[in-house]
Amino acid sequence: MNKLLGFGLALSLLVAFGSCKPKQSAYKSVYEAAKERELEENKAQPATPVTKPAYPAYTDASNEKVRTEKITPVYDTDASGLRAYSVVIASLSVKPNAEALKARMEQEGYRIILAQNEQGMYRVIIASYDDKAAAVNERNTIRDKYLASGSSDVLRRTYGIPFDDLWILQRQY
Repeated sequence: MNKLLGFGLALSLLVAFGSCKPKQSAYKSVYEAAKERELEENKAQPATPVTKPAYPAYTDASNEKVRTEKITPVYDTDASGLRAYSVVIASLSVKPNAEALKARMEQEGYRIILAQNEQGMYRVIIASYDDKAAAVNERNTIRDKYLASGSSDVLRRTYGIPFDDLWILQRQY
């Protein structure tokens, strides 16, 4: 009797859940139709010129905000390049992600330094200087280069970096 009841219950569950199963092809067709509409809309819209955000010109970096942390270089080869003030392009919690970003940015011609703070976050540093003003100047130059060229959205999708959100890190010893 219990076997018959168990078999009946299993059969009813199979029928109940089997009939509610979503069809992948239905989702796929809706997704493809939406993508086609998006492509048509993008073709129909004229290209809008990218306007450069109005960032203040920094002649005096003394009142520029910095984040102070105790960091150590991940690789010994980066130790000589790590200075007092660094321009950070990303902060990642997973080392392979930081290494992948470092490799991609080095292909662009940058010398990237990976450093880790006491909380275990990996700081991806694009430039490091002894002088705060030089670090602020370089941050603005990098940010303006990518924003003025109109490639910041492409870089955000490619690298995951919002180039308008670079920040200065002061190394604590």
